[in-house]
Amino acid sequence: MQPQSPHGFHPVFCTIVPPHVLDKLSQSENPDLAGPSRRTLEGDAARRTRRQMSTLVTVAPARRDGAEESDQPDRTIYDCRHGTQLPGTKVRAEGQDPTQDASVNRAYAGLGATFELLLKAYGRRSIDGNGLPLIGSVHYDEKYNNAFFDGEQMVFGDGDGVVFLDFTVAIDVIGHELAHGLTQYTANLSYYGQSGALNESVSDVFGSLVKQYTLGQTADQADWLIGAGLLAPDVQGVALRSMKAPGTAYDDDVLGKDPQPASMDDYVRTNQDNGGVHINSGIPNRAFYLLATALGGQAWERAGQLWFDVLTGGQLAVDAEFSDFARLTVEAARSRFGEGDEVEAVLKAWSEVGVPTT
Repeated sequence: MQPQSPHGFHPVFCTIVPPHVLDKLSQSENPDLAGPSRRTLEGDAARRTRRQMSTLVTVAPARRDGAEESDQPDRTIYDCRHGTQLPGTKVRAEGQDPTQDASVNRAYAGLGATFELLLKAYGRRSIDGNGLPLIGSVHYDEKYNNAFFDGEQMVFGDGDGVVFLDFTVAIDVIGHELAHGLTQYTANLSYYGQSGALNESVSDVFGSLVKQYTLGQTADQADWLIGAGLLAPDVQGVALRSMKAPGTAYDDDVLGKDPQPASMDDYVRTNQDNGGVHINSGIPNRAFYLLATALGGQAWERAGQLWFDVLTGGQLAVDAEFSDFARLTVEAARSRFGEGDEVEAVLKAWSEVGVPTT
């Protein structure tokens, strides 16, 4: 099956905090913990249903004059002022000076960093390849414990301050959510089961690469954490996910324990979370980490290039499984680098997580 066109398809509603985490928090006896997460979970479910019932026809927002020929981003940040009407009140446009609101400035910078990685590393102008304007809304709802991409824009909550902090603090979260847009405009991976886990993993990969690119880190220097800095100080954990060691990001009495498997031996079969898309994404995440660290240097160059090649190459089916993606990364390595270290590293990485490449 070939990838579908991004025009006239049913878009997914992608959040950075998985439903199973919010569900765990919503069951707390502490109303300060349960209330915000319950409202977030209910709101996300309603938004997800609305997106599934409406077909999105992707009409690009109006570009600035001359933006078609420009290699500069076109960013607009809005302030929801703790309401839920999107996009909210416009507070910063492209090229304007920073505001007094740190959330606005972080969102603006994160959108720009993602644009820059795509352009400088892969020659792609914005997530659609044609300079699509990037829109972000901050201060969404009251104590909203999530950030999401709804097929058209980024939205950030402030967190409840007890478990989660402001969702603009982690630049990889911004990169992750925008990468859902990249997937939407390329392979358009469906959001269920292994294809959904690949969708989530691709976003973790490029989210991490945005952070590494911004910090100028090599693969060995990177922390390979997704959402470091999001968890409040009293939470026993370091991030939402670990690409290096899936299943170790957090272990907290309230939050629960990170359920991600690191290999197919522990693959989780569940009907929740669209077939475990945020859980089983740990398997391809670790494969990418293993590849990037084996190759060394800057991960967005060789390892990231192979993932980008597969995502944009037109051969990845919308319902692809891990083995399909793995096989295509091997083919991409041969096509781009010939027989050599890259191919061997790709084969070894997938083998270590138990995913066949043939």
